[in-house]
Amino acid sequence: MSEPDLRYPIGRFEAPPLPADRDPWLEQLTEAPALLRAAVAGLDDGRLDIAYRPGGWTVRQVVHHLPDSHMNSYIRFKWTLTEAEPVIKAYSEADWAELADSRGPIEPSLLILDALHRRWLTLLQAMTDSDYQRTFEHPETGRHVSLTSTLALYAWHGRHHVAHITALRERLGW
Repeated sequence: MSEPDLRYPIGRFEAPPLPADRDPWLEQLTEAPALLRAAVAGLDDGRLDIAYRPGGWTVRQVVHHLPDSHMNSYIRFKWTLTEAEPVIKAYSEADWAELADSRGPIEPSLLILDALHRRWLTLLQAMTDSDYQRTFEHPETGRHVSLTSTLALYAWHGRHHVAHITALRERLGW
C-alpha cells in the first residue's frame, strides 16, 4: 500500500460535469466553518504552529488561509454577477500566508469564515441557473470559469483544508 498524499487527503479537485446539482456543495459551504472550528478545537499555540506536512503550511496558516481564499472567491462571484465576464484579480496565496496576520490568533479568522459563509450562502441561494452559468476569466490561465465550477471548487477547498488538520491530528494522536 502506498503512502497517502498528505497534500490531498481527500483527493485532488475534479471539476464536475455541468450542469450539476448544487445542493451538496451549498451544504458543504454551510458546514465548513463549524468543521474548521471542530478541527482546531483544543489546539494550543504549539500545535497550531506545526506544519500539516513537511514543507507545508502550519495549522495556523491553514486556518487563516481559508477566509483569505474564500473572501477572494466571494468577491469573484460578485464581480461575475455584476460585470460581463470580468477578469478577476489573482493573488499569491503563499505570500499572503507569510504576512503578520497569518501568524496571529486564529479566532478572528474563524469568526470571519463563519460570517463570510453566512453572507456568501445568502448570495448563492438567491442565484438562478443562468447566474451559475456566468463566467469570469482567470488572468494567469486565460480560462473562463463558470460560477458552478467555482462553487464546486470552494466546497471541495474547505473540506480539503479541514482534512489537512484532521489528518495531522490523527497521525499525531491529538
